[in-house]
Amino acid sequence: MGSIRFDGVRFVVYTMDHEPRHVHGFYAEVEVIVDLLQESNVSLANRTDAIRPSNGSKADVRHVLTAAAKHFDELAALWEKHRGSA
Repeated sequence: MGSIRFDGVRFVVYTMDHEPRHVHGFYAEVEVIVDLLQESNVSLANRTDAIRPSNGSKADVRHVLTAAAKHFDELAALWEKHRGSA
């Protein structure tokens, strides 16, 4: 497992996690699963549990997504370091 913190968000990559390339962002009381797409784009993961708890604050989710977009390169490198070679 690897983690890094930006803008108050702790981003985590789990070593044995699955494709597609993604990170788990923890901020306030919410966990947001963020897909790291091509061309430095991010997206809320297309899965039912992408926001935990499901009634998490929209502002907190937006903050996680914004931080992920701002630090895309670092998060992609974290994925490669901790998951890419698994």
